[in-house]
Amino acid sequence: MISAQYCRTMARYNAWQNNAVLAELRVMDVAELTRERGVFFSTLLGTLNHLLWGDLIWMGRFDGGEPPVGGIADSPDLTADLESYALLRFQTDARILHWAKHLKDLDLVGDFTWHSGAAGRDVNKPIALCVAHFFNHQTHHRGQVHAILTGLGVQTQSTDLFLMPEDI
Repeated sequence: MISAQYCRTMARYNAWQNNAVLAELRVMDVAELTRERGVFFSTLLGTLNHLLWGDLIWMGRFDGGEPPVGGIADSPDLTADLESYALLRFQTDARILHWAKHLKDLDLVGDFTWHSGAAGRDVNKPIALCVAHFFNHQTHHRGQVHAILTGLGVQTQSTDLFLMPEDI
């Protein structure tokens, strides 16, 4: 289904896109980050916090590190402001890159069991499917952020994977 190289590419893409989003948000009025947008996680910061929370939940499952506090309902409040978000985002992207760098194809074979707070039960699925979901979740929510930014007239960087610089 997927390979370790795919995971390394997607980890790089994730970091590249997160840096682009941060650059776009840092020039915006702070009030714009917390304005209700009518999206599932309410605000730009809430959506970014949920994305980051999801990354931390899955990385805790994949690398055994500490998961974030709280459940999905708490995820929009993971960080209080853009600078707190940026620091935790940077640390988490480094963690994801480190994990992907050390991943072997064999690590993506077999089933994976975890307790899902969202499902309220233990779940068992192929590990490759879970990792693919992890990267898809990032892209999905960054897409929501991108749509909000585009709607506000913000000139955004390309999100095309094939345009990712090689040195990321």
